Amino acid sequence: MALTDISSSEKSTGPKELKSFLDEAGGLILGKPQELKLALACLLSRGHILMEDLPGMGKTTFVMVISHLLGLKLSRIQFTNDILPADILGTNIYDRDTKTFTFHPGPIFSEVVLGDELNRATPKTQSAFLQAMEEKAVTVDGTTHALPEPFFLIATQNPTDQAGTYPLPESQMDRFMMRISLGYPSKQSEIGILKAGDSRNKILSAPQLLSGTRLAETQKKIDEIHISDALVEYVQNILESSRKLDSMGGLSPRAGLLLLSAAKSWAYLEGRSMVLPEDIKAVAPSVLSHRLSGGNEAAIQKLLSEISVP
Repeated sequence: MALTDISSSEKSTGPKELKSFLDEAGGLILGKPQELKLALACLLSRGHILMEDLPGMGKTTFVMVISHLLGLKLSRIQFTNDILPADILGTNIYDRDTKTFTFHPGPIFSEVVLGDELNRATPKTQSAFLQAMEEKAVTVDGTTHALPEPFFLIATQNPTDQAGTYPLPESQMDRFMMRISLGYPSKQSEIGILKAGDSRNKILSAPQLLSGTRLAETQKKIDEIHISDALVEYVQNILESSRKLDSMGGLSPRAGLLLLSAAKSWAYLEGRSMVLPEDIKAVAPSVLSHRLSGGNEAAIQKLLSEISVP
């Protein structure tokens, strides 16, 4: 793609389908346009999302809206302290008639997977997600099974000070491209939510605006977005500066790769075929904060303010 704006039919929020998605989703998830745009950028970048909020903030509804409007199959896994890896991945079951084992896939074999209250599961079960998130495949009894394409995992977790929660290990936190928090709605948005009541039927009656095939085509366009050498160096400066400030060692090269990938998607949604510094700044808090000790987005903003922009 040339280093110019995307054609007029794709300006401002990218292709028409993506603009329609953000508009339609904004009518169902009131007062959260930034969070919806971040989630869409993450999906276009083939990433996964960790959502941390108190119960009742609309995390499940948020995921339902995304999967339905994008025309993707949704599977939900409700985590408890007694759920086992086989309950997620699937298992081989012996067939007496054929005298062979047949693999029965678990709920992780879906285009969108909602891992609800992930940190209520034990560390052993949490780790069952690691290969799936990184390799888009799972291995059961020595056989590797590919996951659907696209594969998009959104996990929710309750605050770790709540009873019955297990902290996610750093290795798993690092697999999530973004961490997003919905937080309390504004007064006007909350009034709208209270008036609307149960929105499930409204969600299911909304139009499906994309498909897995169309989404895959858009993801390929994201790969073509240009990033200058100066911006790559800018991201490396962010990584290097974090290592001097963070007691846990700072940001890894993987964090830099994910930051660049998310910035490409943000630039595409802004209607550009090249990344600008503001694209990196827009996604950096969501991409980087959970990778640093303390997990504070304000710390990322402070870090960015101290680094020269090319």
